[in-house]
Amino acid sequence: MGAAAVLLVGSEVLFKEDLAPATCRWCDRAADGTDSLNRLDRWGRGLTGTTGAQRQRAGNWSNIVGGLLPLGTLGAHYAFSRQAGASGAVFLQDTGIIVESVLLSAVLNQATKFIAGRERPFVHVLPEAQKPFTEHPSDNNLSFYSGHTSMMFSLVVSAGTVAHLRGYPHQPWVWAVGLPLATSVGLLRMGAGKHYLTDVAVGAALGTASGLAVPLLLHGRTSSAPEGLSLQVTAGPRGAAVAGRF
Repeated sequence: MGAAAVLLVGSEVLFKEDLAPATCRWCDRAADGTDSLNRLDRWGRGLTGTTGAQRQRAGNWSNIVGGLLPLGTLGAHYAFSRQAGASGAVFLQDTGIIVESVLLSAVLNQATKFIAGRERPFVHVLPEAQKPFTEHPSDNNLSFYSGHTSMMFSLVVSAGTVAHLRGYPHQPWVWAVGLPLATSVGLLRMGAGKHYLTDVAVGAALGTASGLAVPLLLHGRTSSAPEGLSLQVTAGPRGAAVAGRF
């Protein structure tokens, strides 16, 4: 987990200008320069704000929701675990699993962005001469896939999966509240002109995969709460198995 955090911070803070492609590799343009954006993303681009102020507002809200959702998710998980009689040590263990899921999702996303080099929607519509003068030129070609969306889905899904494995009685609230909020982050990123619909859809899918895989496959264990219930998750050559005692 520590290595993943170092890779993520280093690639984002120290080496981003060196690793990010200076020009798009995935430009959504034909050889003659005409727009070749696929129909799905062309339709989804209708969610993008039509003015700079609208795009800025959507981007700000995506950051606000994306910043508050981790705090709310972990806070709810703590409340549910304590209500179910779990110890503080169990909560810390659960938090470590959730953070591990998010870090795995983030590192995979960062590597994919650098390799894919897809031009962001708001850059795509600019005249060629203006593209080097955006606020963060090193970020121009990191559209695929949405890191905000991927991280939010990995957060919510891992928290929900851990709560389910622990048998916390109020864990459905994690899914009922968390998933719509994670989805809203992806839609707001589209509204800000930062991502296409396919960027957000892939981010949601891979974030969900990370949120499921880390708790189920890497941390199979017996639940400690509530009393009278135990769950054991094991991984084998043909998939994962869940056994329980009630």
